[in-house]
Amino acid sequence: MRIALDAMGGDAAPGINIEGALAALSQRETLHVYLVGDALQLEQLLRDRDYPRDRLTIEPAEGFVGMEEKPTDALRKKPNASIAVCWKLMAEKKVEAVVSAGNTGAVVAAGLRTRLFLKNVKRPGISVVLPTLTGKCILMDVGANPAARPEHLYQYGIMGAIYAEQMMGIANPRVGLLNIGSEDGKGTDLVREAHQYFQASALKKNYIGNVEGRGIYQGEADVIVCEGFVGNVVLKVSEGMADMMFRVLSHEITSALDAEKAIAGQAFHQAARRYEYRETGGAPLLGIDGLCMICHGSSDARAMANSLFTCIKMSERNLNETIVEQLTEMPVIA
Repeated sequence: MRIALDAMGGDAAPGINIEGALAALSQRETLHVYLVGDALQLEQLLRDRDYPRDRLTIEPAEGFVGMEEKPTDALRKKPNASIAVCWKLMAEKKVEAVVSAGNTGAVVAAGLRTRLFLKNVKRPGISVVLPTLTGKCILMDVGANPAARPEHLYQYGIMGAIYAEQMMGIANPRVGLLNIGSEDGKGTDLVREAHQYFQASALKKNYIGNVEGRGIYQGEADVIVCEGFVGNVVLKVSEGMADMMFRVLSHEITSALDAEKAIAGQAFHQAARRYEYRETGGAPLLGIDGLCMICHGSSDARAMANSLFTCIKMSERNLNETIVEQLTEMPVIA
């Protein structure tokens, strides 16, 4: 499988991205990585490294989109930035996937400019896997589409359910619509109309209706749908609160001296590792004619390698083919 890796994206780029690519290449003999970025810098960093030269290609790019830059302006000024070149490789069918830990807005904007949408997909969305009391759930969309329409939310439910079933092994995933109340008729025109789409569709049997914010982590649904603005706020608040809680609890546990608390500390760190983003690598941009993983800016080499592995798994599970099959037509609502 051929994957374009944005070597210049992320807080610790390009070193971390190179390490992640080399780790993945050492474990997957069928993987070919295109490292996209400053060719001279990448060649220097790889000069004394042992790696499969027939499966690692340096693809030159001119500059990159910084985390603080406005994506559309930056891409207009830097048409050959590393993330733009990654998507060009996908559009030219030279790679099957794009992976980046760079500016999320730029990753999405560069992808949308190519119009590489799957058949019948109206708007791609970003999905993330969140921990719950009963396992894990998918939240979609978390930032790709802040101005969603009802039909977009309906399609996010379909794509999220397919991801949950094929990638997470959840049979008949329960789909819920994020809302301010569980009763019918709650929320904005957007969510009320999306609710009608779900009720009129073949997904109705797995659709559980509205889910309040607190229901996300209670495990009330396996897939929770929302527009990108709300989803991004939920994600950032969740990350901030989780980080605060882990820091406080870790400090309390590590400062304890007795054996029972030390054992509790080990259990705590195991739980933390289970839920940290490095284990899955990143968040897929679903609905693209190809594959895309958007990684956290602070990703380390393990996270980058796992993102490459997730792309391979999505390809092996025929994720996109299933999405196309199940989005043949929109349900009719009154």
